[in-house]
Amino acid sequence: MSTAQTLSLPVIDLTQLNGDYGQRKAFLEKLNNAARDVGFFYLTGHGISQRLLDDVQRVSRQFFALPEQEKLSVQMANSPHFRGYNRAGSEITRSQPDYREQFDIGAERPAIDNPDAPWERLQGPNQWPETLPELRSLLTRWQQEMTSVALELLRAFAEALSLPRNAFDDLYGEFPNEHIKLIRYPGRADGESRQGVGAHKDSGFLTLLLQDDQAGLQVEVTPENWVDAAPLPGSFVVNIGELLELATNGYLRATVHRVVSPQGNRERLSVAFFLGAQLNAVVPVYQLSESLAKLAQGPTSDPLNPLLREVGWNYLKGRLRSHPDVANRFYAEYLNNTLRK
Repeated sequence: MSTAQTLSLPVIDLTQLNGDYGQRKAFLEKLNNAARDVGFFYLTGHGISQRLLDDVQRVSRQFFALPEQEKLSVQMANSPHFRGYNRAGSEITRSQPDYREQFDIGAERPAIDNPDAPWERLQGPNQWPETLPELRSLLTRWQQEMTSVALELLRAFAEALSLPRNAFDDLYGEFPNEHIKLIRYPGRADGESRQGVGAHKDSGFLTLLLQDDQAGLQVEVTPENWVDAAPLPGSFVVNIGELLELATNGYLRATVHRVVSPQGNRERLSVAFFLGAQLNAVVPVYQLSESLAKLAQGPTSDPLNPLLREVGWNYLKGRLRSHPDVANRFYAEYLNNTLRK
């Protein structure tokens, strides 16, 4: 992997959104510029306690420290909803394995099996390790608090675009595709692949990432120009997903990013929260003001993985590509048609 520069991403303080008129106006301008110019920023003043941040990281480390057989008892290969544990090297990005251990959960919902809409099967129950009950209680609380922060931010984006504050609420809907991923990047020896996760864009509205003190996240600010998103204590790294890029005709920017694995005996832990849309939604193009619309560059798309406005199909396609073991076990009859979309 090519080296990256160290460049400070914008730092945005969410408390200013509830400040006086001048603070709110400055916040919305800074949010607009950060989302358009870079697509990444640090979020401070989010209101989630340091104790909860510490507890989520602690219980995540406890999960990854469980014996392998206990982790494999909740492996994703058992779940048609793509929930559960994966060993390092199991997930695929741009046809190469990602060397990260991970545990995926979503909103707890009843399973749905609709042959006419196979993406509805992405909803369903999570898998939880019996020997670590605190994981479920803490992550359920984490999901609730992160949803509140992410929705406040999503509505701030609508304001920054001079749209009604609730403009994106119908896309988010009653049953949004919220997703949490606990991620451990083990150290890699000289000569081994450093692909913690390959270069990609996120598919939803927003991603909020809690990092530990180990660097590794890199952002492609211009083609082949990578910068490090170094850890900033107490903050989240926030990035725009493809849904917002589609919805604004490319005015907001979903930026390619990757993670470079640590070397030697170091490891990296991160906890990602993805705010997604309701799976049966279709992404419209929102009518921006003339001054903003003329700056929109149209959404960009990987020709090997084209964007779809149908949220459910777009998300399912990404999951099938990333997790071929789950795809072959539970979605074999859909593979050819879905992956060609």
